[in-house]
Amino acid sequence: MPRFLKMCFFVAFLTGVACAQLAESASPVVEPQRHYSVSLEKDLPLTFVSAFASIYGNYRLGKMHVQDPSEMKAVSDLLPWDRPVAGRYNKTAGDVSTWAAALGVAPLALGAASWYRGDALGTDLAAYSLMFAQALALQSGLNLVVRSMSFWPRPYMYATEGEGADAASAAEGEAYGSFFSGHTSAAFTVAVFTGEWFSEFYPNSAYKPLVWATSLSLAGFVGALRIAAGKHYPSDVVVGALAGTGISLAVIKIHKKSVRIGPVALVQVFGGPDALGMTFAF
Repeated sequence: MPRFLKMCFFVAFLTGVACAQLAESASPVVEPQRHYSVSLEKDLPLTFVSAFASIYGNYRLGKMHVQDPSEMKAVSDLLPWDRPVAGRYNKTAGDVSTWAAALGVAPLALGAASWYRGDALGTDLAAYSLMFAQALALQSGLNLVVRSMSFWPRPYMYATEGEGADAASAAEGEAYGSFFSGHTSAAFTVAVFTGEWFSEFYPNSAYKPLVWATSLSLAGFVGALRIAAGKHYPSDVVVGALAGTGISLAVIKIHKKSVRIGPVALVQVFGGPDALGMTFAF
């Protein structure tokens, strides 16, 4: 088995154990209720659009060509805060940011731990897994389509010596589309889904801020690694973070089911020239 796959399984195991321990100390749902809803009316078109976006994005990216040096945008044409990154290259940082993809199991590991403990229904875990796949495909498709527009090349394409120059000389067409960061977008999708599940099923847990802070910090770290690697500019990372977060929140909102726990009293006050009163409904 390749070393990378072994690492993914190892991280999945550790993530599941850690989430189970957090859940053990959290306030469990006494009687699990459905938190997410799935229907053909909304999920069939959403899944189709997600899959099509991902496939079309990969098609567009594959059509990108190697540009002539004279066609490349000049460093002076980059955004002011992006210019200092031009020419940077660090293979180790790039490798670490790629290995970080193993953390993508965190949302599903957390969901599986909750389901195993009896805090969540299997239907919720299934819906959540579908939502997660939809969000990942959507953000990936959007990222690839935008990158295929070749707004500006990756930072290392401006390297003039060392490993950076070697990488630039061997670069393929996709290297000419740096905007925006797909790794960062995916990382924030994972972070939002991890925090969402924990907040939804353990709303009173003292660990909720910790889960959110850890998830978002790790996602931000992935973005920082992409800058350090010379694969993306700060602008690419910021937009990637916003894209991943926005798409994730939208997919979650579409599927969120109102959970009613216990009786709810509805109060109506009415009044008129000759009457004043109040009605209650439960």
